[in-house]
Amino acid sequence: MLNKQGDLLDLQNNQTDNGDSVDGQLFAPLADRMRPTSLDNYIGQSHLIGEGKPLRMALQSGKPHSMIFWGPPGVGKTTLARLIAHYAKAQFLAISAVLSGVKEIRQSIEQAKQHYQVYQQTTVLFVDEVHRFNKSQQDAFLPFIEDGTFVFVGATTENPSFELNNALLSRARVYLLKSLSSDDLLHLLDLVLLDNERGLGRQHIHIADDDKLHLVCAADGDARKLLNLLEIAADLIDNDDGKNCINSDIITQVVSGTNRRFDKGGDLFYDQISAFHKSVRGSSADGALYWMSRMIEAGCDPLYIARRLLAIASEDIGNADPRAMQIALNAWDAFERLGPAEGNRAIAQAAVYCALAPKSNAVYTAFKASMACAKESGSLEVPVHLRNAPTKLMKSMGYGEDYRYSHDEPEAFSAGQTYLPPELQNSQFSTSFYKPEPRGLEIKLKEKLAYLQTLNDNFKEN
Repeated sequence: MLNKQGDLLDLQNNQTDNGDSVDGQLFAPLADRMRPTSLDNYIGQSHLIGEGKPLRMALQSGKPHSMIFWGPPGVGKTTLARLIAHYAKAQFLAISAVLSGVKEIRQSIEQAKQHYQVYQQTTVLFVDEVHRFNKSQQDAFLPFIEDGTFVFVGATTENPSFELNNALLSRARVYLLKSLSSDDLLHLLDLVLLDNERGLGRQHIHIADDDKLHLVCAADGDARKLLNLLEIAADLIDNDDGKNCINSDIITQVVSGTNRRFDKGGDLFYDQISAFHKSVRGSSADGALYWMSRMIEAGCDPLYIARRLLAIASEDIGNADPRAMQIALNAWDAFERLGPAEGNRAIAQAAVYCALAPKSNAVYTAFKASMACAKESGSLEVPVHLRNAPTKLMKSMGYGEDYRYSHDEPEAFSAGQTYLPPELQNSQFSTSFYKPEPRGLEIKLKEKLAYLQTLNDNFKEN
């Protein structure tokens, strides 16, 4: 929090911003020590806090509003919340939804009230992992956001549209924080190596450019992860050679086992599977292979991708190339028979085939249209000539009468025979559901439908 003189203090671990322990304890971790103390040395999120951006201007004015920070780990959500308190000369309170409940919420509210009464200072209440609070817990903040007891700042890695109450969203503006770019992380890395006070400058560590890139790649857009990896690597330096160098062997040892961000069931999962699906639909074999590899490398079950391919074969390829569905099924079967190594290649083969196959969503569109028609047109009677007549009673009622057996007709087609309820003829509903595209096998199907329509028209004329 901020004391009366405006010094920024952390309520939970009683540390000053520069990482020095107030009670003489050891230094905080490197990632905590390197937290920026002003917007000028905050790295990343230029789309939000770059010069002239509205959020930056609001923070510098010292009049912040309640907000939600949505973004992946290690992109500066907590740091930005601290800076909000710093510029507003406000007390900073932090709670985590993982560890807190209604009791801690009430304590924070009471502490904010008391602080205002004593110091006439507002409070920035930072709620980490806010999406983990249930509806009633989220609702507990609402009246105090409205009456100005505190400025609410929530942080979440999940989509607020799905995880947060509409009532809370209506009172707090949502800001999307992005993963840090490679240039951002390289800049941060160089700053840490040069900083004598909070970073590793006093150790005069050398890292080759290629090894820096290796660290940055392993960090995967996460500043905290980068600094944690760097701190571990610095501890592993062998000073016997006098070079004080973090070499490629050390970095390989440090980054082994690190994974790409991938949260099954979360936004990252659905974003990546969406990118895979759209790559196949867009006939990009390279895109399909890349997103498939990204997901598998991060731990996704390859059979999930195989199942999605099967859906794509039906939805986006359809009758333009019916072989796509069989190839997708074969890849699924091959994975179950061969296991991941060879099985992954079979799925990759199917992904490339589906990406390059002719595309048609005509069946998908036709099915949606027929479902809408069935839902909206009610329980129309089956035409009598299409009904089966297994009993004498049914035959006496005309069931099956006038039905023409297509195999006995020329070209096995009963020209002029109808198969839809008569109420749908000339109604508001379109009964021409399936409209093949001029691609792949559907070119032939389109020609066949046109030919059958000609036979029907000729029958009507005769």
